[in-house]
Amino acid sequence: MIKPDEKVIMKAIAICFKPFLKPEEALIYCNLERTQFSKKCEELGVFKNDGGYFSKEDLDLICRGGPSKYQASVKNIKIGKR
Repeated sequence: MIKPDEKVIMKAIAICFKPFLKPEEALIYCNLERTQFSKKCEELGVFKNDGGYFSKEDLDLICRGGPSKYQASVKNIKIGKR
């Protein structure tokens, strides 16, 4: 029989090596509550894919607290003069 502590450890290891995470796993990975997580997702432009999973790269952006990749791409656009 698997002990509850062992189950938690196995879940943590699985989360660390998966490229896409379910919403519940994403909350654990980012160590945020549901409301805080949804606010951060809106601020940084992090969305679920068509399958309903979050990309781990996008979640790392939330954990770092860095600028959104969309904000960075807007800064790189240079408007040409006519």
